Amino acid sequence: MDDTELWEEIKNNDTHALKILHDHYFYQMCLYGTKVIGDMSLVEEIVSDCFIKLWSGRGKLLIQGSLKAYLFLMLRNAMIDLSRKSKKIFVDNIDVLLEIPDEDCIKEQEFYAELYRAISKLPDQRKKILELAVFESLSYKEIADKLNISVNTVKTQISRAYRFLKEELDPKSFFLLVMQLNK
Repeated sequence: MDDTELWEEIKNNDTHALKILHDHYFYQMCLYGTKVIGDMSLVEEIVSDCFIKLWSGRGKLLIQGSLKAYLFLMLRNAMIDLSRKSKKIFVDNIDVLLEIPDEDCIKEQEFYAELYRAISKLPDQRKKILELAVFESLSYKEIADKLNISVNTVKTQISRAYRFLKEELDPKSFFLLVMQLNK
């Protein structure tokens, strides 16, 4: 089902369609929100509220463009409202928040959400090794020393992680991942 069909089903009180929509965009929206507000649990709450508002307003809302863009606009507006109401909320990058998310921004979040889902499927040790190599830029030896394992184990686990990600991600996303790693 595409977003237009999902929206029609949601307007007809189909909770299953709402769940499909939620599952498809929740991580993307959270990643976008986390870039602006550093608190992931707060962002998850805001994103959940967006889906609740969408469901509550399903009979009154007129969405003429992209449902995905509408959801990201809802999130943006919710974060602006929250930052105005609460002095405790620290917005890391208010300039990003004030811009309306465009299709490129949304696609970037889609890529990271897909990558996040794939990485979360890795076994714990393999995930930890990959994160140390990619996100902390540690060498194989540094990872081996830090985790008290052999360098060969690190090499094997990295190789298996890449093989898994190559199978799990679509070719374009895997290519983008490799390009990110080689910067």
